[in-house]
Amino acid sequence: MTRFSESVVEDAALAWLEGVGWQVRNAAEIAPGEPAAERDDYGQVVLAQRLRNALAKLNPALPAEAMEDAFRKLTRPEGADLIVRNRAEHRLLVDGVTVEYRDADGSICGAQVRVIDFDDPAGNDWLAVNQFSVVEHKHSRRPDVLLFVNGLPLAVLELKNAAAENATIWSALQQLQTYQTELPTLFAPNALLAVSDGVEVRVGTLGAGREWFKPWRTVAGETLAGAHMPELQVVIEGLCAPRRFLDLLRDFIVFEDDGGRIVKKMAGYHQFHAVQVAVG
Repeated sequence: MTRFSESVVEDAALAWLEGVGWQVRNAAEIAPGEPAAERDDYGQVVLAQRLRNALAKLNPALPAEAMEDAFRKLTRPEGADLIVRNRAEHRLLVDGVTVEYRDADGSICGAQVRVIDFDDPAGNDWLAVNQFSVVEHKHSRRPDVLLFVNGLPLAVLELKNAAAENATIWSALQQLQTYQTELPTLFAPNALLAVSDGVEVRVGTLGAGREWFKPWRTVAGETLAGAHMPELQVVIEGLCAPRRFLDLLRDFIVFEDDGGRIVKKMAGYHQFHAVQVAVG
């Protein structure tokens, strides 16, 4: 079976993402200090202006004060550890952000700020960025492809160089696990993880071990993808197409308390394959 270098796989992934509706940018173009910079420093993992623009667009009747309160809560999720913060962030994405603001007459008003338009995928900002450098607690890492929805990093694709002798799909997963430990801020909003060695692809979610990373075998959920179709293309066109990605985020990610530990599951998405991911 033919294997491809990491750069070839990355380019193919970006082309497939663009094909299903994602805007594609190289991180160098939007890096701090560049004319088109979208963040002030490498410690920032949220594309702030995109998030602010989305909040304003989705909540036109609410004042700037409410938008800033929502922005603050989205970028500083509460929780003692990463998985707790991830659960808190997921609730904000799906249910909206509860905010308070002072009305024109001085009274205190409450509102629910929408973060994502689940009804109309085109109402959101879809951005795929490759080689996005992040620095946190003196760790500097550069995930291969990050997927931002309304400026929030909701998915990570890690692609190993399959031409290298020791590169495997599981070394890509090990890399992601290292990232989760060293760059917790990047993963607080995360909804989907995917790893590939250029041939095989496995998908899972935050904190899961290798036994919970599974293949994805269908695009539209109606038939299994043909054997001729690259697995990474199936994942991108199946899970990462905007409509299906929103369905996954809203309806098929759950958190449960399992004897004092939080278990995150991505399950029951279609009849051909269900993925359940336990944390720990």
